[in-house]
Amino acid sequence: MLSYQHAYHAGNFADVHKHLCTYAAAEHLLRKKSPITFIDTHAGRGSYPLTARETEQLQEYRDGVERLWKERRQLQDQPLLGQWLEALGALQEGERLVCYPGSPWWLGSRVRDQDRLTLFELHPGEHRHLAEQSVVAPEHEGKLRRVHGDGLEGLVKALPVATPRLCVLIDPSFERKDEYLEVVETLKQAMRKARHAVVLVWYPLLPAGRHRAMLEALGGSGIRKIWRSEVCREPPTHATHGMYGSGMLVINLPWGLDQALEAAIQRWLPVLGAQSSHRSSWLVEE
Repeated sequence: MLSYQHAYHAGNFADVHKHLCTYAAAEHLLRKKSPITFIDTHAGRGSYPLTARETEQLQEYRDGVERLWKERRQLQDQPLLGQWLEALGALQEGERLVCYPGSPWWLGSRVRDQDRLTLFELHPGEHRHLAEQSVVAPEHEGKLRRVHGDGLEGLVKALPVATPRLCVLIDPSFERKDEYLEVVETLKQAMRKARHAVVLVWYPLLPAGRHRAMLEALGGSGIRKIWRSEVCREPPTHATHGMYGSGMLVINLPWGLDQALEAAIQRWLPVLGAQSSHRSSWLVEE
């Protein structure tokens, strides 16, 4: 199925959660000089103009990134949120929030001379947009590969990588229920080839609860050190349709990342809404 286009949902609260975690993980890894390969298995576009027809149709960004943008001066004292909002501001027109960057930019803008970035995108239209956009500094274009293909298959085939460190973002649309267990099988293969990899997996929290099968399967997969973060904009018991929450898994969680994210998310929650909540825990410990 190739119907999903993220432009309709760009900048929503789940994007904020996903990209805040991705940014934080990358920043933690970049504290060391040794090279990193970044891989994004479901890249989408590099950036999304908020005035585009698709984005304007649902305007999900208004309850997501726009709320944070309006409160950015009050949030500058929070280290992680302040840095994230400063990075976001580099793409805007002064005080105006005009676009929201996708994961290719959040990763690509961090790439250094010694690093590598591979972006997979299967949807032909989305890949075309990605190919036309700049997501790394001009001097780092040679460090970037854009691949029109299946990211889960591509990830396994790309391993092991040449660099000593690896960071992966897996972010499917989950339009098909089979995708949940496909992610688990991919992770099992990938972690056998690259046990040291830091892997982030995003998943939606929906009333149908299909993510639970994925979490249960991962719990029995033999993969260790899986940390879970879930942001809900309303209590699950109140949700009747649509996405009520956003989930992130981090395998091989960098030291201190959980505390940094917890502090940042707790500052975000009052901006997100009075009924919002966050819970984090180890899905699988060492």
